[in-house]
Amino acid sequence: MEKRNWFGDLLSHPKEVVTVHSVDDIVRVLTDSSKYPSPVRATGSNHSTTRCAVANEGTNIDMTGMNKIVSIGSDTVTAQAGALYIDVAKELEKQGLQFYVNVELGNLSIGSAACGGTKDSSMPGEWGQVASYVAGMKLVLPSGEVLEVTEAQPDLLQIMRSSYGLLGVIFEATFRIRPLQSMAVYHETFDLEDFAQSLPAIFGKPEAIMMYLWPFDNKITIEFRKYHDRNDRAPSRFVWWARNIVWKNFSPLFAFLVTKLVPIKGLRYFILDTFGILLRFSMNYILRSPHTSPTDQIIRYPEKSGMSRYTFSIWAFPEKSFLQTLRDYFQFCRAYYRSNRYRCNMLNVGYRIAQDQQSLFSYSFHEPVVSIDPVSTGDPGWKEFLLAYNEFCSDHGGVPLFNQSYGITQGQARKAFGDRLNTFEETRKRYDPQNRLFNHYFQELLSIGSE
Repeated sequence: MEKRNWFGDLLSHPKEVVTVHSVDDIVRVLTDSSKYPSPVRATGSNHSTTRCAVANEGTNIDMTGMNKIVSIGSDTVTAQAGALYIDVAKELEKQGLQFYVNVELGNLSIGSAACGGTKDSSMPGEWGQVASYVAGMKLVLPSGEVLEVTEAQPDLLQIMRSSYGLLGVIFEATFRIRPLQSMAVYHETFDLEDFAQSLPAIFGKPEAIMMYLWPFDNKITIEFRKYHDRNDRAPSRFVWWARNIVWKNFSPLFAFLVTKLVPIKGLRYFILDTFGILLRFSMNYILRSPHTSPTDQIIRYPEKSGMSRYTFSIWAFPEKSFLQTLRDYFQFCRAYYRSNRYRCNMLNVGYRIAQDQQSLFSYSFHEPVVSIDPVSTGDPGWKEFLLAYNEFCSDHGGVPLFNQSYGITQGQARKAFGDRLNTFEETRKRYDPQNRLFNHYFQELLSIGSE
């Protein structure tokens, strides 16, 4: 049997695929290893860009059948693991509520959100990772026992928030939420040197910061977002609607077609760079509004990917040295193109994320960070580029995500997370001594001394 991730570039060959509809279904799978062989991996919409969900010769649990919102309170929402983040967010919006982190990927399932890595820029005074707001979860352990973890168990909850389904199969999660608030958004574009001069003022603003990076033009466009107390008018829907249409459909489709139809790379990238100029103009002068709904940032992608699909990778770097890292990254991209005649056919993005120790594998565990995330339609040369990018990132003190950083090695993971890997592995062995959930991907990364 063959299963692919959403983008279609990663294959899994489980012997069994089971769509579950109840806790009893999950218990039955985990306790019957003769019928449902190991490794057992649970999936939702399967948007991960790494092999974290691969279950070769094992069992894939499809959680999409458990997709109900269980309850909505004044400051928490509880939903089953297969529910989509965007569906829960839209229901919250109807009730004047919102998630703290309105991550772009609306197809993120609640189960994955509760125990995996995500990316979004931090709003002032808030965290930027979805799992940081998990207040509790329920899961089935490999033994078949049902376990509930709450904020009364902070150390265990911290580990569970970054467990990637290796301690048990999550079937329900509770998130902290807040009242819906109007949000302003605007963009500014800088040359690299202007950005360097303005960086202290930029990072000093009480606003969330997302960046669009153009290494070959030496340009940075910053998306600033901030909440305000003026809720006396209906939010503009146009800004995020337009951004989402371009980001979800037009931009990747355009890049895909230009890459496919223009074999001469000089001409190809001239066209793509010209398109980048149009994007920067649009963001600076059109995509701005003092009143938007935070929920509108979330994008619903098609259930199956098509020609407008795209993929990415992510590493996060210490904020204190980010300017030098950014300079070096721009030089790295140009040098890589000279040597290998390959460059990303879409842009790069970046997020500023506050220091956050709510999950064990938080990429901002020790300090505030800024990410650099190349984006591509996955054209030939992409994965080779990512391996070189991984080396660059690790050399610059970067921290990856186990579900969104393709091709990382155990050495790179060890350098990034250090003793936190030991802490997690000790916990994992207690909850899963028979390695029921431990697939080859995580064995490569987490098993001490196996590199």
